Amino acid sequence: MRKYLLIISAALVFVFGCKKDADFLQTDPSNILTDETVWKSESLVLSVLADLYNRYVDQQTITNWAEYTNFDEAFPSQASEYWRVQQIDYPYDWWNLWDYGQMRDLNLFIQKCTAATALSEDARTRFLGEARFLRAALYFEEVKRMGGVPLITEPMTYDFSGDPTYLQHARAKESEIYDFVIAEMDTIKTMLPDDPATQSRATKGVALAMQARAALYAASIAKYGAGTPSVATAGAEVGIPADKAAGYYQKALAAAQEIINGGKYSLYQKKAEDLQDNFAATFYDKSNNPEVIFAQDFKLKSGKVQGWTIANQPWSSAEEQQGGRVNPSLNLAEQFEKLDNTYAPFATNSGSDYIYYENPGDIFAGRDARLGGTIMLPGSKFKGKDLDIWAGIMYWNNGAYSIISGDTYGEIGNIPGGPTGVQIVGTDGPIDGKEYSAQTGFLVRKFMDPAVGSGQLGTQSEVWWVRYRYAEVLLNAAEAAFELNQPAVAAGYMNTVRARAGLTTPLTAADITFDRIVHERKVELAFEGHEMFDNKRWRLAHKVWNGESISASEVVSNIGKADKINTQIYGLWPYKIYNPGSANDGKYVFKVVKSANVTAAHRFNLGNYYSSISADILSNNPKLVKNPNQ
Repeated sequence: MRKYLLIISAALVFVFGCKKDADFLQTDPSNILTDETVWKSESLVLSVLADLYNRYVDQQTITNWAEYTNFDEAFPSQASEYWRVQQIDYPYDWWNLWDYGQMRDLNLFIQKCTAATALSEDARTRFLGEARFLRAALYFEEVKRMGGVPLITEPMTYDFSGDPTYLQHARAKESEIYDFVIAEMDTIKTMLPDDPATQSRATKGVALAMQARAALYAASIAKYGAGTPSVATAGAEVGIPADKAAGYYQKALAAAQEIINGGKYSLYQKKAEDLQDNFAATFYDKSNNPEVIFAQDFKLKSGKVQGWTIANQPWSSAEEQQGGRVNPSLNLAEQFEKLDNTYAPFATNSGSDYIYYENPGDIFAGRDARLGGTIMLPGSKFKGKDLDIWAGIMYWNNGAYSIISGDTYGEIGNIPGGPTGVQIVGTDGPIDGKEYSAQTGFLVRKFMDPAVGSGQLGTQSEVWWVRYRYAEVLLNAAEAAFELNQPAVAAGYMNTVRARAGLTTPLTAADITFDRIVHERKVELAFEGHEMFDNKRWRLAHKVWNGESISASEVVSNIGKADKINTQIYGLWPYKIYNPGSANDGKYVFKVVKSANVTAAHRFNLGNYYSSISADILSNNPKLVKNPNQ
């Protein structure tokens, strides 16, 4: 049975006593807990540990929807967030993380737990393993963003001598931080339970999963960093030597294979009759889910819920009058392959004429099931209700089509020369510039909660945020195997993931290329927080987001190329045909469009590969060196 960690009062802190000054000061306080009390109680220690879990750092998460709209996965359909598709350069201080307050708390916990002889040996060992896991996770997040950081594993305390220099530490090498994370996982995997049913606390499974991911990151930086030699420092605080790549790839593959061969995790396949629903359910079904290795959990009526479904529910069936904020891009949607393993844009035109579809969902037929499991498409349903996504009516007018649309959800209007009082735009849009409408023609499905009430402010959702899952482990193993010249092994792992999505023609060893590796992660792991960090470690970010504007024709070309330019978000809008007497009357056509609010082309500069260290931190510690290209 999955174990939930609940957060308790901030009274569970480490406190210091004071000497008596009057008789009343001899009375022990009743509203705080002393160190001595805490470290004699396994339940109180668990509560302190729960707070440390609650401070786990993520970048893109379901609790912060707008972060998904910074790059090319989605458009932000909220007026106050349009600036995200209107800026060119990313600030150098974005994504930075330098939290040695949290690191000190983790080091304190480890120190005190090590000395807590009143705890049972089993409990103490597990608590220590969990705290070391959380400390390694924080270092992993820091090195992903900052490069090498000071490696401090003991709590530091200022002695008020007036000389703080002994507290100043130089940055470790980037490779040394990765080595620390990898080594810690080797140590703690034997300290943690090997229990796949435990998914919100650290286990052997997530220790191995983190090890595989961290080693893969280090390997990629070592290999592909050779292509950006200026993204390095003289002391290797940034940059990893290329000759370390093979060793890291081997460690990544070994850790992933230990999970795979252990047989305790598997892909979610409870709904084999509908592969789109099956993929969507992977992220909201918390009952005996064999794929989820580690997640941030939420629980209704506990005070710990999340509002992803409120933020993104279709307007046409919203339980509150809001939603539709994350609009997946055409750039992402077209990445999902046809079932014959080929890439192709959605078919909108045949020569000079449109292609006409009986139903708006027909254009998406015959595709990787992860498309409909990740994105709400025109013609699909949510919570059993039809989405109403169409941009307007195209009516035949003197030998050509004209368009009529509206400015409000489901607007009623008149077709010139035709009927009056008819709906002229979908209740979900798309309406250009209308916040909460599906401005790209799509809405997000991944992590959406189908339960009644999940779209209500007073209820919200308990769907978990999945940080590590088995499909990623398979893809990590595939990538490491490919880089170690084992393409047949890589193909086997990738085919396991792809078969779940309905892609039944296996890839061969000859099919496995770097482009294939990148593509598979893009479609399997969309909206799970991987895209930016993957493009950084592969040194693709400055190529993919190079500041050059792209046209509609460029958006639908070079699909499946790892370095395809994706600097501007496009959409795909369906229109209803009004042409009485024609065989096409009542059918749907599609147009590739770009929102008027997309006014800039994103540019990822070389200085963005590692976030800047703030000026106050640099001034307080002269041993630190700045990150390059800033």
